[in-house]
Amino acid sequence: MLKIDIHTHIMPKKVPRWAEKFGYGTFIHLDHHKPDKARMMKGETFFREVSCNCWDPSSRIGECNKTDIHVQVLSTIPVLFSYWTKPQDGLEISRYLNDHIAEVVDGDPSRFVGLGTLPMQAPDLAVKELERCVKELGLAGVEIGSHVNEWNLDEERLFPVFQAAERLGAAVFVHPWDMMGKDQMAKYWLPWLVGMPAEMSLAICSMIFGGVLERLPKLRVAFAHGGGAFSGTIGRIEHGFNVRPDLCAVDNAINPRDYLNRIYVDSLVHDPMMLRYLIDLYGSDRIALGSDYPFPLGEAHPGKLIESLSDLDVKTKERLLSGTALEWLDLDPKHLEKIKVHSQTMLGV
Repeated sequence: MLKIDIHTHIMPKKVPRWAEKFGYGTFIHLDHHKPDKARMMKGETFFREVSCNCWDPSSRIGECNKTDIHVQVLSTIPVLFSYWTKPQDGLEISRYLNDHIAEVVDGDPSRFVGLGTLPMQAPDLAVKELERCVKELGLAGVEIGSHVNEWNLDEERLFPVFQAAERLGAAVFVHPWDMMGKDQMAKYWLPWLVGMPAEMSLAICSMIFGGVLERLPKLRVAFAHGGGAFSGTIGRIEHGFNVRPDLCAVDNAINPRDYLNRIYVDSLVHDPMMLRYLIDLYGSDRIALGSDYPFPLGEAHPGKLIESLSDLDVKTKERLLSGTALEWLDLDPKHLEKIKVHSQTMLGV
């Protein structure tokens, strides 16, 4: 079966020392301290160690071949969003990252699809960069954060960005970052275990209650990590909407449950019962394979959880492994043809 992984992250091997150029900030850079390994440094503070599969396309392809992944959808690592920077500086960083992703995709369009990043703190600049991503770089869409500094995704100043995405036919992938309550969750890796799922619920609820999805019916939005806490608490969210419309329905009078067939989520839930629940909740046509490659919280063998569900028929598995991704991405026909030709070769067709 064709497998398309919509949730994979990449960064350039060489990241400029932005702090030296801009004169402020604790930006991420790489310290290549030994072969095929690098320390991600946040300013002068160690953030995490990464391997060459974080930047090297050939390493990624080698690992994809071992796990039978035909296509990776590339997006930047959320810590690189840099929404806290001055607008023009954020634009320069976004352009640098987007040019890199476009270069990787151009190097092998049969294996890679690209999503850009935007200076969301400056919506006017974000719209222009989104247009460049789609029209000049040929990227399929963009990845954005679950919030933008103090703005949630219902912020009216962000609406032109979503409006442009709908107009351009660009896919939008929402990923958690800068997790809420992180100062109260310093131990046990809780920002990643508790904060990330909460961030996804924040993002989805903001776009639903804020009327973003209602105003833009053709906007194609996918949410990482199976929709996070939203998926598990939709009953509570709907009940709150019904019993306190004076608090919940102030900007959109449509039941939140009515949007389950309007959004996409990835399959990254790590649990067969939860994946079955997502299929029951959203339907297989709204769920796409996502692994969070190449990080440890991801699925080590992308698609294995989907394949492990013996009660799913072949058609459903095909939809989860590639069909939903293809619909969400709405690829350029030439790009899609390259993927099809290559995948048929891999599958021995």
